Amino acid sequence: MEITLTKDVEKKIIASIKRYASENLETDIGELQSSLFLKFCLEEIGPAIYNKAISDAQEYMQEKALDIENNCFAPDSTYWVKHDKKAAQRRSGR
Repeated sequence: MEITLTKDVEKKIIASIKRYASENLETDIGELQSSLFLKFCLEEIGPAIYNKAISDAQEYMQEKALDIENNCFAPDSTYWVKHDKKAAQRRSGR
């Protein structure tokens, strides 16, 4: 799967790469070098990060699906249980 970015996000990342190179590598690189480095990262590193994110999301959803009864359970036939409890409280003077 090809990872694509919006032009706005791409511009922000390229600016970040340029700043990183300047501040941490003590070298100035231009738009072309930054753009090529970003392309390399998206092609070489991006799929591993994407796959990990998908795996984490899948694991999270499976955990939620296994616990769906606790997350979404609504007890049925509770009217009289509540009603009888309130009536008992009224009779005992609470």
